Amino acid sequence: TIAQYKKDLLDQSFRDSVATISKEGNRNYIMPQQPKGRLYRLRTYFSYFYLILFFCLPFISLEGEPLFLFNVLERKFILFGKIFWPQDFFIFAIGLLTFLVFVILFTVAFGRLFCGWACPQTIFMEMVFRKFEYWIEGNVQEQKRLKEMPWNREKILKRGGKIIVFFMLSFLIANFFLGYIIGINQVGVLVKEGIFAHFGTFSSLIIFTCVFFFVYYWFREQVCIIVCPYGRLQGVLLDKNSILVAYDYVRGEPRCKLKISQGDNGDCLNCHACTRVCPTGIDIRNGTQLECVNCTACIDACDEIMDHVGKPKGLIRYASENNLALHEKVRFTWRLKLYSVVLISLACFLGILLITRSDVSARILRTPGQMYQIRENNQISNLYNIKLVNKTRKLIHLGLRLENINGKIEMIHQINVPKESYFQTSFFVFIDASKIKERKTKIKIGIYQNGKRLETVKATFLGPNT
Repeated sequence: TIAQYKKDLLDQSFRDSVATISKEGNRNYIMPQQPKGRLYRLRTYFSYFYLILFFCLPFISLEGEPLFLFNVLERKFILFGKIFWPQDFFIFAIGLLTFLVFVILFTVAFGRLFCGWACPQTIFMEMVFRKFEYWIEGNVQEQKRLKEMPWNREKILKRGGKIIVFFMLSFLIANFFLGYIIGINQVGVLVKEGIFAHFGTFSSLIIFTCVFFFVYYWFREQVCIIVCPYGRLQGVLLDKNSILVAYDYVRGEPRCKLKISQGDNGDCLNCHACTRVCPTGIDIRNGTQLECVNCTACIDACDEIMDHVGKPKGLIRYASENNLALHEKVRFTWRLKLYSVVLISLACFLGILLITRSDVSARILRTPGQMYQIRENNQISNLYNIKLVNKTRKLIHLGLRLENINGKIEMIHQINVPKESYFQTSFFVFIDASKIKERKTKIKIGIYQNGKRLETVKATFLGPNT
């Protein structure tokens, strides 16, 4: 077809290297032109919402606990106010699996839309640090001039100011990052008590700050190209129906200059406006590339040029390969249907686990090394240990009952489980010898709170040989 012919004419040598590495193998520092346009404004508005959410969430609490907490050190996690402990790890595993399937499904349908609009790396780099960079060093031409000039007063002030601002921003982000781990109130306590009282925590904070500073001052787009595995998933997840930022080569080729735009020439003026605004330094006209984060900067740049020359917008737009080549609408393919079924099933299973998750987790075992004891009135007793986890934010009083056999339970200590804590004690189970017919008898012990059974735990009761 003509479309395929035009596509084959494109030079594919660009895939032999990445824009961030020069021919000599050195780092090629990308200096993109500041984008402007409708999509950039929408991304900016979304970033405001994202940043407000990021900086406000640590201050939102429920019953004295943060709404979100990821305390890896204490193995305590809070999601939407609900506390999860190591015993709930299987729920996290199901949640992670659900998230991975969602990523696959989302990528198959919409490519790297997440990267350009909602990824924290892109949000902070393009909407925070990059804007401060433009404010301090000027536009891309001024930045290049600053880079080439000798170290004079102007360069020292601008570079020094940029370093100070970037480090302060990194320190601020690191504090909130730490707030998501130990709680923002605890961060405030650490600040109040001073560096030397919590030198280890302060050292971690400085390490986080230096990592953020390194990423946003120097490493930048390399995170998306080298470190992040999500971009590499594109090669196996995208198909011809995936929607992504794409150049309409059918309409745009062959390229030409405006003054000779006539006849069989395409709409692309080869002005390189799209390449100048790209934060990863690629040419979107070369097709889908690993480095592209779908930030839409090239769409705004191309639309502006098309407006100036009186041609329709959309030479670069959100589209699929089949949409460009065959003018087909996006179809709900069998892959999307299959992924959707799996995703919905996992989400339902995860929802059931969350709804049926108990607030108290219990484990009962016979005390190691203890045999049965023969008591008065022809009774036999066994000694048990009970370990409990209280996942709630209040003290819980519990009681134990035998469920499947007549007998009694005698506690050594009352079961008062502190909030968000572990509790362990021992108890005796007494059963008449006449009811023991085997060496090992299976018993069920109910755990009750205010007359309501929370859980039933199975155990083994030892008796004499009959």
